Amino acid sequence: MTARPTLLTPPEYIHDASVEIACAQNRVVYLSMVAIDVEPASELFDAMIDVANRGVKVDFLADIFSYTEAAETSFPIQYFGSKTRRATSIRNRLVKSGVKFRWLGVGRSFLFSGRTHSKWCVVDDIVYSFGGVNLDNGITSRTDYMIKIKDKAIADALVSEHERITKSDEKNAAYRSHSLESNLGTILFDGGLFGSSIIYKRAVALATQANKITLVSQYCPSGKLSRTLHKKGKKVKLYFNHPKNATFLNGLLIQWNILTTGNKTLYKKRNYLHAKFMIFEMPDGSKTAITGSYNFSFSSVFFGTREVALETKDPTIIAELEEFLNNRVK
Repeated sequence: MTARPTLLTPPEYIHDASVEIACAQNRVVYLSMVAIDVEPASELFDAMIDVANRGVKVDFLADIFSYTEAAETSFPIQYFGSKTRRATSIRNRLVKSGVKFRWLGVGRSFLFSGRTHSKWCVVDDIVYSFGGVNLDNGITSRTDYMIKIKDKAIADALVSEHERITKSDEKNAAYRSHSLESNLGTILFDGGLFGSSIIYKRAVALATQANKITLVSQYCPSGKLSRTLHKKGKKVKLYFNHPKNATFLNGLLIQWNILTTGNKTLYKKRNYLHAKFMIFEMPDGSKTAITGSYNFSFSSVFFGTREVALETKDPTIIAELEEFLNNRVK
């Protein structure tokens, strides 16, 4: 049976997940694009280390892109310094306690291609996912969330995908995007193939049908999705970061997409917007949402990024997203 889903802000998520991990009996499975040994995440890391020391199976995957975030630069010549030791440090601490740890993407040829951008934490049959929280300093500064769900089938599905990512990464390979039905809707997985995204396809399909669309994302939407949003008769509200909110390279990407699409953002706050969801209202008044790690930018399709999202009509989740929009984004 599925318990009521709960949307948690980054600090709420870290504390709640840490409490659940401390009580874990069978498994803790964690995936984050970024994992750095920083104070905002220390409670969660300490909980993992404690349960691993008492024999609970803990499996942790993080993308090698963590070193870019740790160095606070996208230029590899600066990767090897005091700041980057924070990424190595957490790996060493976790492994020492018995955690099975793997850096993803070590063998890829280009920093921005084939990244694993998905995020989840599975504690026994509890899932935290379908949001964008990384384990870095952004926990205290970014506008973001994770959704807590208690559902064994969804937990098992994410663990299975976790294992698939591990095996794929061992071969430095990608796999086809795919979907899985659940009690809360359709779970969408992008497998990292260049030019392929089931999440982007579903966003375009739903945007084509909807007459009212709200988009919240780190980036300005682009590609076919953006063109669909501009079609006559659609009421569209877009919330994404202004270039001045972003780092140099992210700011350039946002500025380029603004110039090439003509999209304008309604987001006026100073906090960096890292949440990612779309709400589609159909002509009959029904609503569908897509929420997850995906930014709705065609660059994620082009570069072949691993992503996870939930397409749902669940009224509780949609109400939680709308409350988040009203209280933290507008």
